[in-house]
Amino acid sequence: MQKALQQLAVHLQGDLFTDTAMRTLYATDASAYAEMPLAVAIPKTVEDIKALIAFASKEGTSLIPRTAGTSLAGQVVGKGIVVDVSKHFNKIIEINTAESWVRVQPGVVRDELNQYLKPYGLFFGPETSTANRAMIGGMVGNNSCGSNSIVYRSTREHLLAVKALLSDGSEVEFSTLNFDEFIAKCSGETLEAALYRSIRTQLSNYDNQVEIRKEFPKKSIERRNTGYAIDMLLDTAPFTVGGPDFNFCKLIAGSEGTLAFITEIKLNVVPLPPEEAGLLCVHFNTVQEALQANLIALKYKPSASELIDHYILDCTKDNIEQSQNRFFVQGDPGAILVVEYARDNRDEVRAIAEQVEADMRAAGLGYHFPLLFGNDTKRIWTLRKAGLGLLSNMPGDEKPVAVIEDTAVDVNDLPAYIADFNEILKKHGLYSVHYAHAGSGEIHLRPILNLKTAEGNRLFRVIAQEIASLVKKYNGSLSGEHGDGRLRGEFIAQMIGEHNYRLLQEVKSVWDPKHIFNPGKIIDTPPMNTSLRYTPGQQVPQLKTVFRYHNQNVLQHAEQCNGSGDCRKSHLMGGTMCPSYMATRNEKDTTRARANMLRTFLINSDKLNRFDHEEVKEVMDLCISCKGCKSECPSNVDMAKLKAEVLQHYQDANGVPFRSKLIAGFAMASKWGALAPGLYNWAMTNAVTSRLIKNFSGFAQERSMPLLHQDTLQSWYKKHKQSAKPSNNHKKVYLFCDEFTNYSDTPIGIKAILLLERLGYEVIIPKHIQSGRAHISKGLLRNAKEIAEQNVRLLSPLISKETPLIGIEPSAILTFRDEYPDLVDDELVASAQNMAAHSFLIDEFLAHEVKAGNILPSQFTAQERVVKLHAHCQQKAWSAQGASQQILSLPQNYKVETIASGCCGMAGSFGYEKEHYNISMQIGNLVLLPAVRNNPENVIIAATGTSCRHQIKDGAGVRALHSVEILFDALVRQN
Repeated sequence: MQKALQQLAVHLQGDLFTDTAMRTLYATDASAYAEMPLAVAIPKTVEDIKALIAFASKEGTSLIPRTAGTSLAGQVVGKGIVVDVSKHFNKIIEINTAESWVRVQPGVVRDELNQYLKPYGLFFGPETSTANRAMIGGMVGNNSCGSNSIVYRSTREHLLAVKALLSDGSEVEFSTLNFDEFIAKCSGETLEAALYRSIRTQLSNYDNQVEIRKEFPKKSIERRNTGYAIDMLLDTAPFTVGGPDFNFCKLIAGSEGTLAFITEIKLNVVPLPPEEAGLLCVHFNTVQEALQANLIALKYKPSASELIDHYILDCTKDNIEQSQNRFFVQGDPGAILVVEYARDNRDEVRAIAEQVEADMRAAGLGYHFPLLFGNDTKRIWTLRKAGLGLLSNMPGDEKPVAVIEDTAVDVNDLPAYIADFNEILKKHGLYSVHYAHAGSGEIHLRPILNLKTAEGNRLFRVIAQEIASLVKKYNGSLSGEHGDGRLRGEFIAQMIGEHNYRLLQEVKSVWDPKHIFNPGKIIDTPPMNTSLRYTPGQQVPQLKTVFRYHNQNVLQHAEQCNGSGDCRKSHLMGGTMCPSYMATRNEKDTTRARANMLRTFLINSDKLNRFDHEEVKEVMDLCISCKGCKSECPSNVDMAKLKAEVLQHYQDANGVPFRSKLIAGFAMASKWGALAPGLYNWAMTNAVTSRLIKNFSGFAQERSMPLLHQDTLQSWYKKHKQSAKPSNNHKKVYLFCDEFTNYSDTPIGIKAILLLERLGYEVIIPKHIQSGRAHISKGLLRNAKEIAEQNVRLLSPLISKETPLIGIEPSAILTFRDEYPDLVDDELVASAQNMAAHSFLIDEFLAHEVKAGNILPSQFTAQERVVKLHAHCQQKAWSAQGASQQILSLPQNYKVETIASGCCGMAGSFGYEKEHYNISMQIGNLVLLPAVRNNPENVIIAATGTSCRHQIKDGAGVRALHSVEILFDALVRQN
């Protein structure tokens, strides 16, 4: 087989991978399943896919079509060749505004499609919680819908046509056919003709018709994905008088890539919804009350009605990003129902909300009824959509498990169904998370299980079986939107009857007789509690780490990644995570890939040092420690922390590279260079010596090197204090003189001190040493630990709420808040945590003082200027970007525009390193560098990080200023 794969690779225009690392990365999706594939293919053309089909047919293997890999039921996990179309099949091919349709390739992201459609006044309606990275091909495969399915239903209702390759490699297009066209399609000796003849024979049979109409889920349930949708084909004109015209797309939607390989998709698009939408966020004491109130809300035609229970609300409290989106929550409700009403104006929405509130109160339901508009609604939806990832944050091995989370019943049956559901769980001593689509009869329900134990594995199956029986009692659908996959396929016969199940098997056999396409999904699935990520009872030794991981170990932290793929969004979707993926669009460069690889080797390694694997080190290589995942990943997977841990242990076994030692020694090298800064700078800028230094140290020739200022900030400060007049300033702050500001960005430090003094603050630079940021970035954690402990001992007696520690360089000062508490010895943890609580970016400190009324706009110029702001990644990770925007808006005529950039691409030393220079520039050129080039003269470019300013200088030829420089220059000078 390996020889055959090598020959196949030669004939593909795209890529074929058979190495362990790539196969490991594609062994999982967002489900509980894991299975090592034979190979991973990244096709470039339709001809590539034809070649793959021919290979699978000849060699007796299979193809697993994959887009974003966010499936929750194991749809893209299997032993065959995973075929990832997300990288090259991502074009929007054609739009027809007159007929309201668009033709796309399967790798087009749903939200990016809607960005494209918006100028035309159109959009694609179905919306998943993963819509900023979920792709249309996957949405077709799972027949996805989402919060707004009350109005827009599922993908199936918008699927007009597909171009696909059948199992014999033939190209077909499925679209709407009238009766005569349908009959004509039945003629011929092609596989396509056989498909039409087969379905005609099946659905013309009276006994089959009776069984289908008797056993399939209620038609009143809009969300139904149980097996292949032959019930919907039965309702079409060839078989039902007055039905719509026949279209095999109804079958293709929800078929999970098991029938054909889709290459193009034609979608119906609709007018943009009304501009005014309000969210009525009704608070309840219990979930059951919320479900009763849901029926009242539905009477007033909402566009969405979504449930959030107290388990998810509790998870949001400790999430950096989502904690800020809790602004509308009052007290500790047992559940909140988020009901969206979209109308032409706010008055109409308010009138409806008042009627809904009155009806609910009359029924004794709900105690708080906030109505939100505008940007507030985006924050609430962000919190709701983060639910899936937030659930993974529970410490320990018990997690809310996706096993029966996709059941759908008639919305009127929902209160009784949920009551019965919870009784079943109570019988087993379990409880469940409840959230999502109350308005369409589908609450996502996740019992808390430990799949690492034999008992957890047993309950996984028992609960699935018992809830399947309960769903059947209500004539519901076991899958509402997430698909059957291998999780629910085993129970389809029970859900629709053995007779109908045999019809589904016949469909698969006619379409795909050799089971080339994604076998083991929907029909003929293996037992649902096999091929899981975890083998029950599997022992993993205690892993000694340098960092501490609160209430968990390093493996459990990596396991928080549930595969939801938030790290796969592009730069068009905003945010920071994940910069390297945004540039390369390679799965191996996602945060998810790094977590998967680390998890796999920590569990399965036979080495004493389980971190000592080249595969783990390699997948970590393009993690640039931006910390975006720490806040933007709903699961709060801190990959920068994990990378530093991996590097420390890998280097324990393999040694520390010279360049890493050089970078970690930046502060010491700068200290020696500061003795003769002119000579140092000459060596760094002279063409000959600079080239030699870069070659010797492994830095990119294209990159300019940071230079030293003629004075250090420490030496200037001493002179300044000696010559300064006695001050009346009574408010005291301690300034952390970081190694970057001290040696290279001295003018910024000087202006920061002068700014604070002129605003009425006494500035003290206390005794301390470097931050240790460079050591952390290069995995020299034991050295960083020593630095952290020394700084905590030196500074903790001084730092308090009244006398905070403030810093200029984000990456340096944020080590106190971020890494120090997890590095220091146990006896220093309390001191480190206290320091963390009172350590601030200078921008944060100034913003706090502005809010307190201690700094006034009148102290600054009235001149008009435009400021374009790029904040440091780690500052964004701590949600501190707003502080820079606030202080830069302090001069009353300064207009601040925040650049919608992620990472600048420099990322400390990353952008200097020769093998990383190109990717560094690719990241910068996604958003930041184009935004700062060619601006009018009155535009000031602001960047809070030293690396960011260096990248802007090198990549755009523009000098960016720190926010304190801009404020200092804007001060009204006093005589």
